[in-house]
Amino acid sequence: CGSLWFDGGVENHLEMGKKLLAAGQLADALSHFHAAVDGDPKNYMAYYRRATVYLAMGKSKSALPDLSKVIELKPDFTSRGNLLLKHGKLDEAESDFKKVLKSNPSSKEEQEAQSQLKKSDEIQRLVAQAQSDFTRRDYGSAASHLDIIIDTCVWDADSREMRAECFIQLGEMGKAISDLKATSKLKSDNTQAFYKLSTIYYNLGDHEMSLNEVRECLKLDPDHKQCFSHYKQVKKLNKQTQAAEELIQQEKYSDAVSKYESVMKTEPNVPQFILNAKERMCHCLSKDQQPANAISVCSEVLKADPENVNALKDRAEAYLQDDQYEEAIKDFESAKEHSENDRQIKEGLERAQRLLKQSQKRDYYKILGVKRTAQKKEILKAYRKLAQQWHPDNFQDAEEKKKAEKKFIDIAQAKEVLTDPEMRSKFDQGEDPMDPESQQGGGHHHHFHGGWENFQGFNPFGSGPFNFKFNFN
Repeated sequence: CGSLWFDGGVENHLEMGKKLLAAGQLADALSHFHAAVDGDPKNYMAYYRRATVYLAMGKSKSALPDLSKVIELKPDFTSRGNLLLKHGKLDEAESDFKKVLKSNPSSKEEQEAQSQLKKSDEIQRLVAQAQSDFTRRDYGSAASHLDIIIDTCVWDADSREMRAECFIQLGEMGKAISDLKATSKLKSDNTQAFYKLSTIYYNLGDHEMSLNEVRECLKLDPDHKQCFSHYKQVKKLNKQTQAAEELIQQEKYSDAVSKYESVMKTEPNVPQFILNAKERMCHCLSKDQQPANAISVCSEVLKADPENVNALKDRAEAYLQDDQYEEAIKDFESAKEHSENDRQIKEGLERAQRLLKQSQKRDYYKILGVKRTAQKKEILKAYRKLAQQWHPDNFQDAEEKKKAEKKFIDIAQAKEVLTDPEMRSKFDQGEDPMDPESQQGGGHHHHFHGGWENFQGFNPFGSGPFNFKFNFN
């Protein structure tokens, strides 16, 4: 009775361990397989399952004695050879398949062993070819041969490391990352894999992922010279970048630009960090209403990365600030091609088109000769200067006086629109508050009735607001 219960316990441990292994819970699975081996030291499957976990944990040295025990207990067990083959242990796998063939196997087992032996020979040939290609720096051919090898030897860390190096040389960093992540699990204490991962992410301009990987390296070996030196550099860069982003959140754009300039000084040799920093500087300068500087920096980004949607949007906004409406429309349209569902792009494009249409009519900023970013004080100063210059009483000739009257009315209207926050906001969105045709559903309309005579006696240097009643045609 006790023996039956005990056998049932071993089977339960094997079943539970198998489920945990499938779920990736290796440590818990290992505990159950330990219990199965202890419960029945002659159960070849318990050793096989435990060896599988050891291999999955990158502990090949611990796995091999268990695999040897499997062959001792069951000489015709081809699965051990298959497992060794998956790990790229070709000589040992071949030895196992030959032992199976000498152990009076069934026809099915014999057929499988012969097939796997043939496959192992073929992989031996491919490994030699891949190493030869790699030595000759023919990384494309080496990678192609390694693809075939890894299809069978899925847990072969050495082949994946070589293929990762091929991908690095070929500039295929995403594929290199995938292989290196696998090798970091297949080999225990694989500090070199974490170091390489960190440097790849760093050269891609991803300081956060770079920091994560180099920390994994230092967890395994706190005194690792390469990792520690790299860690200090990445940490400094990460800190500066985070500080710059916090300044952007606080709308301290000028300070953020200075911080990103520091980032470029910290790492002047990685093009992607320079590009990332300039992209954020482009954004800050656009937000800070510095159109000339924004256009210059955004253009540098777009020269290196013509499809950079963020830089296209920010340069478009800077073009709008600089009254270059057609250029803004081009940038918004380019951005839309690469990001069709971006609401910000759609609204920006519509605004730019309205402003272009508006600029072909009356532009109150141009009338007063001020920038779109001008404060009320600057607007009033420009208005007073122009109102004095174009006051009709200054002109005696009838034609000149008529021209001056029209100009004076334009100047007065410009002043009224640009010093009224509501009207100025409408004008900045592409509407003309003085033109009933451009009004969109209500709001107060401003009409000028009469002629120049209603202005007589007006003092352009007065400080209070004034209302005109002119009919503007």
